[in-house]
Amino acid sequence: MTRWAMIADLRRCVGCQTCTAACKHANATSPAVQWRKVLDMEAGIFPEVERAFVPVGCMHCADPPCMHVCPSTATRQRADGIVTIDYDICIGCAYCAVACPYQARYKVDAPRFAYGRASRMAHEAVREQPRRVGVAQKCTFCTDRIDPGLDRGLTPGINPEATPACVNSCIADALHFGDLDDAESNVSALLRDNKHFRMHEELETESGFYYLWEAGPNGTRRIPAYAPSGEPLRPVVGGPQPWLQRHWDWRAAANFICGGTGGGLLAVATAGLVGFGTPLAPFALTAAAFVAAGLFFVWLETGRPLRAPFQVFRHPQTSWMTRESMVAVMLLPTALAAAWLGWRDLAGPLAILALAFLYCQGRMLTEAKAIPAWREPMTATLIVSTALAEGAGVYLIAATLLVPEDVPAPAALAVLILMVLARAGAWAAYRWQLTSAPTLALDVLGRFAPWLILGGTALPAALALAALFLNGMPVVALLAALTAVLGGWALKFVLITRAAYNQGFAVEHMPERGTGVGGGPGVKPGWA
Repeated sequence: MTRWAMIADLRRCVGCQTCTAACKHANATSPAVQWRKVLDMEAGIFPEVERAFVPVGCMHCADPPCMHVCPSTATRQRADGIVTIDYDICIGCAYCAVACPYQARYKVDAPRFAYGRASRMAHEAVREQPRRVGVAQKCTFCTDRIDPGLDRGLTPGINPEATPACVNSCIADALHFGDLDDAESNVSALLRDNKHFRMHEELETESGFYYLWEAGPNGTRRIPAYAPSGEPLRPVVGGPQPWLQRHWDWRAAANFICGGTGGGLLAVATAGLVGFGTPLAPFALTAAAFVAAGLFFVWLETGRPLRAPFQVFRHPQTSWMTRESMVAVMLLPTALAAAWLGWRDLAGPLAILALAFLYCQGRMLTEAKAIPAWREPMTATLIVSTALAEGAGVYLIAATLLVPEDVPAPAALAVLILMVLARAGAWAAYRWQLTSAPTLALDVLGRFAPWLILGGTALPAALALAALFLNGMPVVALLAALTAVLGGWALKFVLITRAAYNQGFAVEHMPERGTGVGGGPGVKPGWA
């Protein structure tokens, strides 16, 4: 077997960015798109300060999160370990981008040139690639060089014609490429003879990109981990911080808001039908409208919207986006049939489909490994619980306005209180377990917590209790329902668009330098 891998020797890299320039030239990427780039990371407290230049890009993981979430199967893995993208079937949903913990994926929604389309340079016009517009793109390990080179009997990593452009261009001989499964290859020898690590190993992606930081097994004189005062020498001076992801914006938030509200309403309404004999039609129609609106918003976000409806169903094996879409395709006609034909026997299947839809939404977030605030397992419970609270609120509003004589107000208010308290419990459990996340994400969630507890929990619960004691006072009941719904919507909007800071970058060890000085503790910029 063959397993292609790349090695960056942090002791040798000088941060010249020649590999970045070579990659852009070889692959004709758009401005601001860097399949290969070099980070400048510093750590320590003066005078014990270290600096490292860290090449990053697609790590071609053995267990790639991007491939698992892709709904169209556009992202695939070759037998030699290289992760590829099929531009002809990618729908541009950017799910892979929020799943990649190395920030290696890009999506360009319109052709971009260094000085604008009107002033595009000759080489930009010649090398423009419309297939890449609106879809995901990333480093390919230069398969267009590897494959022809192998056909000619060349050895990638040894013969330049068959070696990735970034490796060929490195002026410091810091980048190396070769077959990890070949014990005699150049990369295998380097890993045997040098101490090394892989970025974000705790995520268990089995990256195919290794970093060398120290020679030999005997150790050297290193920068200490602690100052004489006992203060850790880990503060970051500059360096790449986690940043707020922009791939999933308000349209993605609207999908979780509308779809979750619709699914929650169906679950609550079918329970009300069984428990109180309330009519199903008005609630089923309202829920279907919410779910359809959510799907419409997420469709707007896809880079290739005309392709999306035909390609999104291709990967039910692992993609929760595919599973959500498949459940939605069953949920909507079932809800419309129940409303149109008045078939109460469909209440059970509707409840199951609604809960399955909500669970798929929650799991979509937990599988986004690039976003620590999403990948926490309790996120799925939080999404389902807040959807049920929103559904209970909309159920009470619709019942008050559409069928006030058919829905017992005390029962609806009691359900609302229970769902709001359940959401508060799920939020508390989520925050308790979310101990490892970028500092900025924790700050956002910390600032939002009082609003959710007071405005989204205490206020609607108090208003619902007041309405109960006032014999179901419609105005107070409506205010209770409205605040419960708005609290859930705010939670999802903040979670998707404000707390979604990505994984960022980190090095486990700083590299030793020429005389053997260095090899101090690594840094993880932007993390508490």
